Amino acid sequence: MSEAHVVLDGVTRVFARAAQEPLHALGPIDLTLKRGEFFAVVGPSGCGKSTLLDAIAGLSVVTDGVVRIDGQAVAGSVPPGVGVVFQDDASFPWLTVEDNIAFGLRRQGVDGAEVARRVADALSLMGLTDFARAYPAQLSGGMRQRVCIARTLVLQPRLILLDEPFGALDQQTRLLMGDELLNLWRKTGATILLITHALDEAAMLSDRVGVMSARPGRFLEIVETRWPRDRDSTIVSSPEFGAAASRLWTLLRAESLKAMQHQARAQTV
Repeated sequence: MSEAHVVLDGVTRVFARAAQEPLHALGPIDLTLKRGEFFAVVGPSGCGKSTLLDAIAGLSVVTDGVVRIDGQAVAGSVPPGVGVVFQDDASFPWLTVEDNIAFGLRRQGVDGAEVARRVADALSLMGLTDFARAYPAQLSGGMRQRVCIARTLVLQPRLILLDEPFGALDQQTRLLMGDELLNLWRKTGATILLITHALDEAAMLSDRVGVMSARPGRFLEIVETRWPRDRDSTIVSSPEFGAAASRLWTLLRAESLKAMQHQARAQTV
């Protein structure tokens, strides 16, 4: 798992603002994601976590530096083999679960038999087979998010980018969804980058966790969890998990206070 899959070299993002100073949101950042690893990013609100994901996904053009996936520079569009899942429920309410999952494949003109096979596999993997003909309004929030993940999964991405995918769910559901995500990761062998505010989620799921500073976001430290690949949510009861989560909070506490103070000053201007 040592082969480089994603490389960020001096990546910086600055946003121009009318009648104001430019906003230096991110960087410079240097980062290498190993092929097949699970990497999480945590940091205070407004530190540029989602900006980082957008840069890797090709949804935002970097100001300086370069992002490379499989050695190819990312240039303003989502590269082949990359799937993105956001926090917001992106399912189409007028389509059934199976038609939601098949949507991207059909847009690509994939053969009908292959669409059916991939959709059936994704339904099974995500525990949605019994709900294939249901509509999103008939599902819980966690199940709708599974639909969104399945819709990405059927495109067979080599790199999956997740931006707070479980942020709207309760703690128990998030732990169970984390187990499903780990199962998906093991079965597909994909590289996963997860953006999250939840330190316990990052500590449980990841091989490594990148801890970001307050804006402009830079990596303070990259923490290795050293979990076995076949881990699941039962590790949250272990002393090692407590130590990992505590380490993340120790790194983040001062940066979170900085972010809160900056927001308070901005509101008084």
